[in-house]
Amino acid sequence: MSTTDEPRWKLDGIRVVPGDRLDGHTPQTPGMDRKAAITFARVGAQKLWAGTVHIHPDAKTGAHHHGALESVIYVVRGRARMRWGERLEFTAEAGPGDFIYVPPYVPHQEINASPTEVLECVLVRSDGEATAVNLDITPVERPELVPWIDPIHRG
Repeated sequence: MSTTDEPRWKLDGIRVVPGDRLDGHTPQTPGMDRKAAITFARVGAQKLWAGTVHIHPDAKTGAHHHGALESVIYVVRGRARMRWGERLEFTAEAGPGDFIYVPPYVPHQEINASPTEVLECVLVRSDGEATAVNLDITPVERPELVPWIDPIHRG
């Protein structure tokens, strides 16, 4: 059977990317290991990039942003401490099962808040190509804790 005789959705339908076949050749930020699963190059994704990120115990990334892309981080294991702002002056923490939203162009830094456990996360971005712009920021010494407030269900 030639490829023109194959069912339409066989090669243009669902794609499963095995966890042991993720691509480490993606833009990196010091202090973390990003691996891509879903990208334009790998599966033809037009509007999404998805992969994993691991941060070693007691480690932190360099400050960076992702251009015009929106990002969602899902914490699988460990404790994430996020810092953001022009001088990384704000902070919040997330644990397993928590989601983190990073708007476009927001300077930020991921920190593994655990001195003993690897921080493992799943990462999704709003484009099929990866973007990481590393920044040279001198952070404030003590960032302000910003608790999350649900804007829809206030009260």
